[in-house]
Formats: sequence, structure tokens, C-alpha cells
Amino acid sequence: MSTQPIYLSKERLAQLEAELNEMTTKGRAEIARKIGEARSHGDLKENGDYDAAKEEQGLLELRINKIQATLGRARTVEAGDYPADKVYILAKVKLKNKKNNTTVEYMLVSEEEADFEKNKLAVNSPVGRALMGKSVGEIAAVKVPAGTTEYEILEISR
Repeated sequence: MSTQPIYLSKERLAQLEAELNEMTTKGRAEIARKIGEARSHGDLKENGDYDAAKEEQGLLELRINKIQATLGRARTVEAGDYPADKVYILAKVKLKNKKNNTTVEYMLVSEEEADFEKNKLAVNSPVGRALMGKSVGEIAAVKVPAGTTEYEILEISR
């Protein structure tokens, strides 16, 4: 298990804490209710409801443990913690693909917060790593399976 810190925005940290609280209180209580109800149906060897509730309990505990591990290594970051003229975590970056002249905007976030559909890229992704520490006007070369893609940094904002 890694001991590397996990960098999270304050918003994501609050979401994880709320999710953990919900699961450890209501989630566990609901699972215990389901297990108790399934037990009341008799023979546990051939009780599908009991098996399903126990499996659900295992998945819930797995998620709880994962969140607890994440929170144990979490460090909060804010955009203002880093220089505004370079690409760092929580920077919003406008890029121009040098091959096809298309532009795209991404926000660089931790792996925990990455969501490609919302244009949130992990800083440890290939594109994120190539962009880190660069300034407006610089070119970031990203190695992809089809070769290398170059992005020009057009804008950085927080």
C-alpha cells in the first residue's frame, strides 16, 4: 500500500468525509437490517437474500476502508498554493493540439478527482505529467500509443 500523499481540493475532501459518514452510519445500519431480515427466513445455506446481504456488506466495508485510507493520506490543496503563471494541480489550462489545431480545456486535479467527461485530468496522467510546471506558450509533448502529440499552452487560470 502506498504512503504517498493524495492531494484533494477542499470540496472533494468534504465529499469523501460525507460519504464515509453516510456509509458508516446509515449504510451499515441498513445492511445489518437486511442481514437480520434474511436470517429470519431460516436455513442460511440456501438463503439467497442472506448471501446477497452479506456480499453487499463486504462491498460496503471495502468502500469504507478505501475512503478511510484515502482520507488518512489526504492533503488539501488550493489553487492559490501554486504560482499562477505555471501549470500545477487545480490549474485550468487551455491547450492547442499542434497536429489538428483543435483547442481543449482541462483542469488538472488529483487522480482521486479525475473525471474525463468533466475535463478534469489527473496530474499523473500522461498529459498531466507533460503539462506540469510549464508556462503559457510552451509546448508539452505527450507520448501516446500512436506516437507523440504536442500541445501548446494557450492559457492558464485558477
